[in-house]
Amino acid sequence: MADELSAVANFLFEAGTLKAAKRTGWWMAGVKDPETIAEHSWRTSLIASMIAQLEGADPARAALMSVWHDSQETRTGDVNHLGKKYLDGEISAEAVTADQVAGMPESLAKAVQAVVGEYEARESPEAICARDADKLECLLQGLEYKAQGYENVQRWIDNSCGRLVTATAKALADELIATGSLMWLKTVLGEK
Repeated sequence: MADELSAVANFLFEAGTLKAAKRTGWWMAGVKDPETIAEHSWRTSLIASMIAQLEGADPARAALMSVWHDSQETRTGDVNHLGKKYLDGEISAEAVTADQVAGMPESLAKAVQAVVGEYEARESPEAICARDADKLECLLQGLEYKAQGYENVQRWIDNSCGRLVTATAKALADELIATGSLMWLKTVLGEK
């Protein structure tokens, strides 16, 4: 068991690299200091739980998938859409995950692989909600960058909006686009 827990400990340190790894697509839009993969995954998990709850799916399961959806990027880096054009074949999230969990307790390794596999299959209601959350978080981040003066992010906003599947995510996207990024603060302070 000590060797298996050593593999878990190693992965936890590995996962920590996502706190420093930047999401590279934003650089193409001119964003000088984009969010990290960990920051993206955190808000994606919140969004997934909300979408799933409103869609009648399991919010905890959708959030769990969102926690793991980019964990493979500790080994592959954040390969943006343009970069994927130049890869020889698709990088399989399932294959990377299998390598990451090798040596861990079998029940843990199987559970993580199942979560990643379900997300990648995009068939269960929870996986669909998690995928929508990933796109909605990108749209939301784009709106925040646009409010900071980065006009070139509109492409990311539009592309993310066009890839949403659930009625909840589509309606929420419309609301986010119509709401300013500081409206929450004005509401809390009672301002108009």
